[in-house]
Amino acid sequence: MSLTYRRVLLKLSGEALMGDLAYGIDPDVVESIAKEIQEVVNAGVQVAIVVGGGNIFRGVKGSAAGMERATADYVGMIATVMNAITLQDALERMGTQTRVLTAIAMQEIAEPYIRRRAIRHLEKGRVVVFGAGSGNPFFTTDTTAALRSAEIGADVVFKATKVDGVYDSDPKLNPQARLFKSLTYSHVLTHELQVMDSTAIALCKDNNIPIMVFNLSVPGNVRRAVMGESIGTLVGGSCEVI
Repeated sequence: MSLTYRRVLLKLSGEALMGDLAYGIDPDVVESIAKEIQEVVNAGVQVAIVVGGGNIFRGVKGSAAGMERATADYVGMIATVMNAITLQDALERMGTQTRVLTAIAMQEIAEPYIRRRAIRHLEKGRVVVFGAGSGNPFFTTDTTAALRSAEIGADVVFKATKVDGVYDSDPKLNPQARLFKSLTYSHVLTHELQVMDSTAIALCKDNNIPIMVFNLSVPGNVRRAVMGESIGTLVGGSCEVI
């Protein structure tokens, strides 16, 4: 396997783990994602993961329902740890060493997040899963992905989604919607495209970290991404549509 990226940060939404379920975690989907990750790890890629918690609890919705926003966000952070541990279990059952590092201390079930420790785990070939977001309310797991990627020196952020990439309009509503092959950070920010939140985009822009948006449900796409194949949308280049 010819690798374009050697150290990657994979951003998974909580919804990616629930498959077609209304909520929660689909074990078959988790196993499928774990197999994709294991394949690239075995090829020598260092993989870090930030996972969301929207399949269990979303802080913004909790706040809208009457919870105090910071409290709702902390509940959401705990949900991300549940997903992280589930993903760890699936990977380790396949023989891939994995460490969960959390921004909120949970020493009985995970290691505390320490940047140098995370890098050392990656250097030893272990998958590192970051849980509990950034440890602060009012910040999304997208922002956490951008922050952690800068801290560990990742070559790229993989934003794994349920669509083929970034479109100029909603493809479900507009059959003529055009898929971008590549985008500049400034275009994403100016046109408020739904790639990642603006704080995450700005962080990646400031640290010159490209973002690749692709469809996780297509088998083999993680492998294709680390090989640098033209799948999805690459943020960090020029603006080009397919």
